[in-house]
Amino acid sequence: MGKYHVMTPANEVDVSAVKYKAEDIKAPHLTGFSFKLFANVLEAPLIGSLIVDSLKKSNGMTKIFRNTVIPEEPMFRPEFPPQKPELDVVIVDEDESPIERLETALKCLPQYDPSRSLHADPKPTFRYWKIRDYAHAYRSNLTTPSEVAKQIISIIKEFNYDKPPTPFLVKFDANDVLKQAEASTLRFQEGSPISILDGIFVTIKDDIDCLPHPTKGGTTWLHEDRSVEKDSVVVSRLRSCGAILLGKANMHELGMGTTGNNSNYGTTRNPHAPERYTGGSSSGSAAIVAAGLCSAALGTDGGGSVRIPASLCGITGLKTTYGRTDMTGSLCAGGTVEIIGPLASSLEDAFLVYAAILGSSSIDRLSLKPTPPCFPKLLSHNGGNAIGSLRLGKYTTWFNDVNSSDISDKCEDILKLLTNNHGCEVVEIVIPELEEMRAAHVISIGSASLSSLTPYCEAGKNSKLSYDTRTSFAIFRSFSAADYIAAQCLRRRLMEYHMDIFKNVDVIVTPTTGMTAPLIPPDALKNGETNFQVTAYLMRFAQAANLLGFPAISIPIGYDKEGLPIGLQIMGRPWAEATILGLAAAVEELAPVTKKPAVYHDVLNTKTSLTDLLEK
Repeated sequence: MGKYHVMTPANEVDVSAVKYKAEDIKAPHLTGFSFKLFANVLEAPLIGSLIVDSLKKSNGMTKIFRNTVIPEEPMFRPEFPPQKPELDVVIVDEDESPIERLETALKCLPQYDPSRSLHADPKPTFRYWKIRDYAHAYRSNLTTPSEVAKQIISIIKEFNYDKPPTPFLVKFDANDVLKQAEASTLRFQEGSPISILDGIFVTIKDDIDCLPHPTKGGTTWLHEDRSVEKDSVVVSRLRSCGAILLGKANMHELGMGTTGNNSNYGTTRNPHAPERYTGGSSSGSAAIVAAGLCSAALGTDGGGSVRIPASLCGITGLKTTYGRTDMTGSLCAGGTVEIIGPLASSLEDAFLVYAAILGSSSIDRLSLKPTPPCFPKLLSHNGGNAIGSLRLGKYTTWFNDVNSSDISDKCEDILKLLTNNHGCEVVEIVIPELEEMRAAHVISIGSASLSSLTPYCEAGKNSKLSYDTRTSFAIFRSFSAADYIAAQCLRRRLMEYHMDIFKNVDVIVTPTTGMTAPLIPPDALKNGETNFQVTAYLMRFAQAANLLGFPAISIPIGYDKEGLPIGLQIMGRPWAEATILGLAAAVEELAPVTKKPAVYHDVLNTKTSLTDLLEK
């Protein structure tokens, strides 16, 4: 008779007795020919199954899903108990137009002051141009959206690491961009811009529909089987505000990776260190913002895919509560862990884009019963008046489980500043069953991805996928229906643990990633790679927000000894976007971005002098 383990019901677990178990991934790191061979062997009927079973057993997944009795009922997607109201916020009507929501958001920001925003110092430290800087330049007739568009188009056509137009983008139409910019320029000339986003350049990840471009999901073939008839809901909201949609951003194929490697279109490079990865899967979205070519981008986040590249590229990335944004018109629609969220070079810009795109689908309104969206009052440049009352949950042993003390030290420094400058309280917490959470997330996101793509694979498309995607799918196919149900039972347990934690704290703080941007092995550029150890470091702190649907944000807080960006993650209660945005604003004030990326394009200042902007 085999041995099995019966879990204690979650509500009876003695959390004080929980011991942290460091993650120990046992899997080969492969590139080049050996990786190609490994991917093909995994797909072989007999030996492939044996290898996958061995990998699962050595990494504890067999024990979790085959040898454990889980007493909880399954929870197939996040279910949230009623939440208490957030403090010092402005409640927004979800049925308002995106333009009306933007007007409300602007009233929550500090008054725009060019002398503060653009640093009147004769030798200003580096900072990114913000959306309100562009709007100010347009309204002051210092430049036009058309002039900025020409600068961006010129750079895109000339700049390239691997394949044209650049590895930032997989689809770009210069004529379409110019047409949008000309229409915006005319509106400014007539004195009737649509909103603060009019004339602002935004890039869309390649798994979100955006006319006139196909949606390929980073593949070479998906657009042949799936046509794009209209904009996704979130893109239509941005377009209605006058935003200029720059093109489709590169991504890790089908979102099946955390590095951003894409052998189909060329791997997007990190603007801070072009020999390193951006993080994924929203790689192009993060890199094009970090490189200064646009103010913001949209990404999707199913396993940290907005927050990881934001952290590695030194920008801000927001994951909303599951169901807060409408996924209609994206490849992730129908999943149980994914959201669409903004990446931006500042908290303010991420907030403005979030204001434009938020709004649950009609189905999610009925099933999830979201609380009304709220905006934080950021009128004092420091995150608002409610910051001092926040309790910050910190699981120290988990917090410190990183591959460089630079990361945990920088994050710890910020917590001390929040305590000393704002009066925040850091509360020690314990989160049980982190190993089980990682396993449940893998099965949840993997099963959904495999389900949506199986018809294409059965029709012969599997051989057209990259080797790392094929490796992931070979593992996903090994999970049974019983494994999936067990993962959803774990989801309910983990939700109970976290909601108990949120009775005593307002947010949970961690590093965003367990490592800074990893080097790109030269052999990985052509055929990709498998490196589950790197994946584990990059996803270590990201998965809870996806599996359980909580809002989370990554905010840049400094650099390691090699000058690579470090991010702090703030995860909040369900529907509490205002709380994490307000706290992130305070963090940004305490740790402003000061280091110009190695690859950076000043598309506004090429036509506009800093002195002119300040004088205006």
